[in-house]
Amino acid sequence: MSENPYEAPKSSSQGAVGVLSGKREDLRSVATYQKGIIICIAIYLFSVIAQFAVPIEFRLFVSLGVMFVGLIGAVFVFLLAIKVYGTALGILYGILCLIPCIGLIVLLIVNSRATNILKQNGIKVGLFGANLADI
Repeated sequence: MSENPYEAPKSSSQGAVGVLSGKREDLRSVATYQKGIIICIAIYLFSVIAQFAVPIEFRLFVSLGVMFVGLIGAVFVFLLAIKVYGTALGILYGILCLIPCIGLIVLLIVNSRATNILKQNGIKVGLFGANLADI
């Protein structure tokens, strides 16, 4: 008699691995923020290539675009890092995202961590992140 008939029923769904709250609902947020980060990485890389392809007169507009993408990327990194790392590292990574070359590295690091968390929880992750319908 190893089972107690008066014990409260146990939840059949397990918690989320790698998310601070441990809730499976936060995995959807992680996947959404990761998609935003992936888009920022793609635009950032495209802008760096475009910097050399456009005439000198238009490079200012490309630079402003890179700064705008860096700001949006910092927001997504902050939101994702709060779910995964905590508030202090979320603020630090968000600030580091605003530094031009270091920002790309931070985007890649946080994206890699999000990919690992989603894979640990059994969610298939492709080139452009996880399919939100699967979560």
